[in-house]
Amino acid sequence: MYDFANSGYSTVIITTVFSAYFVGVVGGGAPWATLAWTSALSLSYFCLMLTMPTLGARADARAGKRRLLYSSTLGHVGFMLLLIWAGPGDVWLALAGVACSNYFYCIGESVIGAFLPELARPHALGRVSGWGWSFGYCGGMLSLGLSLVVVLVSQSHGLQAPRYVPWVVMVTAAVFVLAALPSFLMLRERSKPRALPLQSLWRDMRDMLSRLAWLWRETGIDYPQYRRLLMCCACYQAGISVVITLAAVYAQQVMGFGMAQTMIMVFTVNIAAAAGAFAFGYAQDRIGHKRALAITLCGWIVMVLTAYAAVTVPVFWAAAFLAGLCMGTSQSAGRAMVGVFAPAGRLAEFFALWTFAVQLAAVVGPLTYGLVTWVTHGNQRLAILVTGLFFVGGLALLARVRMPGRAQAVTALPG
Repeated sequence: MYDFANSGYSTVIITTVFSAYFVGVVGGGAPWATLAWTSALSLSYFCLMLTMPTLGARADARAGKRRLLYSSTLGHVGFMLLLIWAGPGDVWLALAGVACSNYFYCIGESVIGAFLPELARPHALGRVSGWGWSFGYCGGMLSLGLSLVVVLVSQSHGLQAPRYVPWVVMVTAAVFVLAALPSFLMLRERSKPRALPLQSLWRDMRDMLSRLAWLWRETGIDYPQYRRLLMCCACYQAGISVVITLAAVYAQQVMGFGMAQTMIMVFTVNIAAAAGAFAFGYAQDRIGHKRALAITLCGWIVMVLTAYAAVTVPVFWAAAFLAGLCMGTSQSAGRAMVGVFAPAGRLAEFFALWTFAVQLAAVVGPLTYGLVTWVTHGNQRLAILVTGLFFVGGLALLARVRMPGRAQAVTALPG
């Protein structure tokens, strides 16, 4: 239910409605508006990279995952509601609201995952996690569908975006709170406090960064193929972060989509992503994770070229549908490859390094897109073309990754 609850924020606020509203209305369509939006999100991801390992460790030591989940939810909803008052010209208010709300959203998303081993039997972890992932898509589409009703009714009465976007924010926040209630009322903390020395937050962060630096050096010596995989993941995930963050902005600024048309497009992309992740998962086991990831990255490159060349709506719709198919499959294949390389007894460490790489990509990708649009005075087409370089780089790095043991024979790239 918490997956169902929080998906509306990423679908409606980050991907669809408020991103385009900020660039087109709050920022007045200025060349710097896209850069400002991506910078705010990148700042929130950077702060999360620095603080989340420490917050998680302290929550484990105090058996306080529930408290951290509740406090992050309150912070998220509070700052999301701040966006209601962001009208034309209220740039700093909107940026503060989205940066802080996204930071608390990411904390909640991380903490809810830490409950999984306490809720599911060991042989059912993937199944229960998959239920939450699938249910999350349903929650995102519910919030998006309700928001679409608000937009269509408002536009039928002649209202402009500054009048109906606040209602969209309120609907999204209401769905979040109502759908999260079962988690608040029924979820119990099953872990026990541990007698660990709790240092200051600053010292914990410093030690965490030192640990990450040491682990990165160790992978270069003892696990060089895993390091190459991390570099590959960070590269192509940067491109995926651009698509998630700026799809609506591109649709409206380049293709001239209206708000309702953009929301329908994102709705369709979510359906394609769910179907692609489900169906392609079976193919991964047959052809191998590396080959599956290579095919998906080629699909991303085709998507970028199609979106760049699109001058008609049907062609752009084809690019959007292809992006949906590629989104779930590329993330799933990359995560599976990390599982192949992670040694027994050090799963958390190796997945933490992978998470760090993904969050770094979430900083670099959108920020690069924003910088290109700013330098080129709003050239979104060139920015999406530059984004394609992340997928090309990911494919080149993937070719250098050798899968360990038996997996090498199954998943090697042609040639």
